Amino acid sequence: MRARAAVLCLVAVVACAGCKPVSRLPDLDPKAVAAEQRREQIAQMRSYYAAVHRVDNVAFRLRVANRSFCKDRVSAQIGLYAVTPRSLPHHFRSFAAEALNLTFDRPTVISVADGSPAAAAGIRDHDEIIAFNGELIPAARTAGWMGGWLKTNGEKPVRVDLRRAGVDSTVTVTPVTACSIPVSYVVNDAANAVTSDGGITIYSGILALAKTDAQLAVVIGHEMAHANLGHLQKQRFNTVIGFAGGLAVDAGIMIGGIPTGGVFTREFTKGGARAFSVQFEREADYVGAYYAARAGYDLDGAEDLWWSLGQQSDPNSLRFAKTHPLAPVRFLQMRAVAAEIADKERKHLPLVPELKSAQAGTN
Repeated sequence: MRARAAVLCLVAVVACAGCKPVSRLPDLDPKAVAAEQRREQIAQMRSYYAAVHRVDNVAFRLRVANRSFCKDRVSAQIGLYAVTPRSLPHHFRSFAAEALNLTFDRPTVISVADGSPAAAAGIRDHDEIIAFNGELIPAARTAGWMGGWLKTNGEKPVRVDLRRAGVDSTVTVTPVTACSIPVSYVVNDAANAVTSDGGITIYSGILALAKTDAQLAVVIGHEMAHANLGHLQKQRFNTVIGFAGGLAVDAGIMIGGIPTGGVFTREFTKGGARAFSVQFEREADYVGAYYAARAGYDLDGAEDLWWSLGQQSDPNSLRFAKTHPLAPVRFLQMRAVAAEIADKERKHLPLVPELKSAQAGTN
C-alpha cells in the first residue's frame, strides 16, 4: 500500500514538472529590487513606530489618571521612549538608523507622550538622551534600563543630559507615579487586544478600527480593567472548578463500570473557562469607559467602535454570544455608560465605576 502511494506521489510530481507559467515576465534588476525592498522596509518601520507612539500616548494618559485603581502595580514614569539600533528587534536593525534618524552610540527619543513630564521639560523627538543624573544610559536594552532606573528613583527630579542638533544641554524632569502595566503594540490583522500576565497587547487590527484616540482609550481601558479586576485569575479559578467537577462525574460513572474517556472532565473544564466570560467582558467595557473618561477623553461617539467591530465580524457574532458580548450589546452599553458618566460630571461627582465591591477605587 505504501509503495503504491509513493509511486502515485512520484507520478504527480513528474506530471507537475511541466506545469509552468506561460507569461513572459519582465526582467527586474536585482539592485532595483533590493532598493525597493529597503524603501518599503523603512516606510513600514516608520508606520510601525507612528502606531507605537499613538498607543503610548493614549496609554500614558490612562496610566496617570487611573493609578489609584492599579494598586501596587505602579512606578515612576516620564512618558518618553528612546532607542538605539542595538536595542531594537533584529529585523529592524539594518535600516533603523535611516528610518528613525538614530545614532549608534546614544539613545534617541522616538516618542514623547503629550502632557508628560518629558514633554513639560521640553524634550522632543530626535533628542539624544545621554544620562540620568550623570549615569550613562546603555545602548542595549535601553527602554528596560530606563524603566528600571526611574522605578528605583521614584518621583525625585531627574537631571537629564541630552544633545539636540549637536548641542548639549541639561533639563530637569520630575517623574509621576502611574500604572506600570505594560502596554505593547504588535502587527496582527485581528481586531483584538489581549491581557496576559505579562501585560496588555494592542493589535494593529483594532488600532485601525479605532478612528479616534477616545475609541483607542476605551480599548486600552478595557484591558486595564481586566488586569485591575483580576479577571484572568478568576477565569483560572473557574477553570479549576470546572475540571474538578468534571473529574468527579467521570470518576462516579466509571465506578459504575461505564468508561467515559474523560469526556466530562474535558467539557466541564471548557465550561469553567467560559463561565462568566461574557459578563467579565461587559464589566471591562464598563470600567474601561470610566478609565477613558477620567483621562479626559470625550466618550461621545466611542460606541461606534463596537459598530465597526460588529460589521467586520462573522454575522453569527451578532446573534450568539460565546466568550464576548454581542456587538449591539456593547454598542448600547457604551452609550449608557457615557450618559452615566456625563450625568456624574454635571453633578460634580467622582468618576468612579459603580461596582459591588471596593475594587473600584475611591479617587
